[in-house]
Amino acid sequence: MNIIKTVADDVDKEKERIRAAFRAMRAQIDRIMSASDIGHIGEHRDILETYKMFAFDRGWAAKIDEAIEQGLTCEAAVERVQQRTRASMRKTNDPYLLERLHDLDDLANRLIRILTGQMASAAAKGLSEDSIVIARSMGPAELLEYSRDYLRGLVLEEGSPTAHVTLIARAMGIPVLGRIRAASELIEPGDPLIVDAEHGQLFVCPTAKTIDVYEGAIALREERAVRYAEVLDQPAVTKDGVNVDLMINAGLKADLESLKTTRAAGIGLFRTEFQFMVASTLPRLQAQTALYKEVLDVADGKPVIFRAVDIGGDKRVPYVSSDTKEENPALGWRAIRVALERPVLLKLQTRALFKAAAGRRLDLMFPMVAEVAEFEAAKAIVEEEVEFFKRMGRPVPEPLRIGVMLEVPSLAWQLHTLLPRVDFVAIGTNDLLQFFFAADRSNPKLADRYDLLSPAALNLIHQVVSICNSQGVDVSVCGEVGGRPLEAMVLIGLGLRRLSMSPAGIAPVKLMIRSLNLDALAEFSESLLSKPDHSVRSYAIEFAESHNIPI
Repeated sequence: MNIIKTVADDVDKEKERIRAAFRAMRAQIDRIMSASDIGHIGEHRDILETYKMFAFDRGWAAKIDEAIEQGLTCEAAVERVQQRTRASMRKTNDPYLLERLHDLDDLANRLIRILTGQMASAAAKGLSEDSIVIARSMGPAELLEYSRDYLRGLVLEEGSPTAHVTLIARAMGIPVLGRIRAASELIEPGDPLIVDAEHGQLFVCPTAKTIDVYEGAIALREERAVRYAEVLDQPAVTKDGVNVDLMINAGLKADLESLKTTRAAGIGLFRTEFQFMVASTLPRLQAQTALYKEVLDVADGKPVIFRAVDIGGDKRVPYVSSDTKEENPALGWRAIRVALERPVLLKLQTRALFKAAAGRRLDLMFPMVAEVAEFEAAKAIVEEEVEFFKRMGRPVPEPLRIGVMLEVPSLAWQLHTLLPRVDFVAIGTNDLLQFFFAADRSNPKLADRYDLLSPAALNLIHQVVSICNSQGVDVSVCGEVGGRPLEAMVLIGLGLRRLSMSPAGIAPVKLMIRSLNLDALAEFSESLLSKPDHSVRSYAIEFAESHNIPI
């Protein structure tokens, strides 16, 4: 946005203008948020309130006033403050602060538009046909201004999976691609686009062949959707009568509706950290309790496994930070390591969970546990809260089940010591595989290098499942692979009877399960363990095709 006049003629008049602009901007934001149904839902309300907090921040306004006093016009003052803020925040490696920068950019641009008489944003001008919006960055309020009737996708030059605008877009059902460099320069208005958010691909002016491929994929998806609908109310039972519990992974209140629509057996993984990541301060006891109570209420008796807060590492928050720079955040100060060093976090969360459950069943598991001693230390904190609630005459969860996520391979070699101490084990394949293969899954050169369907990984999982089953301890998989029919087929063949996945995976996996003969599958799956291949995926595909198993 070009600013023509930078030097103020009358400083007092400029101060009056900026105060009026702030009032107009704040009223505009209030209007947008009150008009949006998204703004009244759980974490999305928290996200928008955090955004709104920036708009009402006195420090930001004071810096702009100071720049005006130095002789700048309002527009120039807003731009200078934002340029300096941007330069300062870009020096940090903190992803939380970098993502908040997008919110500040949106607010600064909104304020300048008001000052220059351009009250309406590009979004407010409206869309008249199906459109994909290209932008350098975007704040959540601007996204809410676009009409859902025509907005079909969003492409950002910046942005990330945990950025506020991405979380809001997800709730609106809008596919988003972030970090598409120079998108606005390379794409012309009117260019046909295909946004494939599932695979992280953007096609500009796609060829007829590419369009045919995607149209075919859409048609196939619609055809499969009919088959999925047919099994929706059917049990996830094999042909020979073995039941497999299919549960969903969740982390936002918006995900809870999927518990009903998918007919899932429960929530096998509720990621509690999203509430911590969208807040600028540690979420209060009341806020945590309200979220957990609503989750349990919606579940209506179905099991919900809450994962204790997994922050730190690459999930930084401004109110809990490490004193040292981490070269490998995924291997660093995060999850249970943070909770044991800052026990007030786990104490507060446990207290909120106890108040939310209030006599109902509660399942709690600890993430990133590398040794039994860590589990024992975390469990002791929870048991202290049990004693506290009993002394205070308050109801404790009944039953209270405490489990562990198996994500760090070292824990697999302590299973015989661990299992008598836990109620359940959840295999977190996402982290487990990157630690097992020493391969950073965020590195594009390594992302597809290693495969769950490799003899090494399958042997590890088979060992864990066999020991848990022999000891009578519930074991599940709650990584992304559980929602992929081919991988799920092999895991079931290795003895798993509970899988937790994204809601979209429930119907495809259920359809696959209902076509299985378990005896034949078990024999085949165990034969894969001794293969010398890099991956046994091709064998699994061949087995599925020869046995008419939909994958």
